[in-house]
Amino acid sequence: MRQCTGCREMKPKRELIRVVRSPENEISLDFKGKAQGRGAYVCQSQECLKKAIKSKALEKSLEVSIPDEIYLQLKEQMEAPDA
Repeated sequence: MRQCTGCREMKPKRELIRVVRSPENEISLDFKGKAQGRGAYVCQSQECLKKAIKSKALEKSLEVSIPDEIYLQLKEQMEAPDA
């Protein structure tokens, strides 16, 4: 179980998208949950993402500023038909 940074609810890892900060301070999306580094999770819901962006919860969890490209990738992933 992991906590969504947007809604703060505990959910199984498989239901969440992991954003990871690598040891080199690079930010990326981790769909397999195996990437090394500090991770933060967000539900596959636009509302949770909006809450996480507004409160800067992902930035606080990962202790680094998140590039806009990562937020765009998250939005695209949530809009994908298989999400």
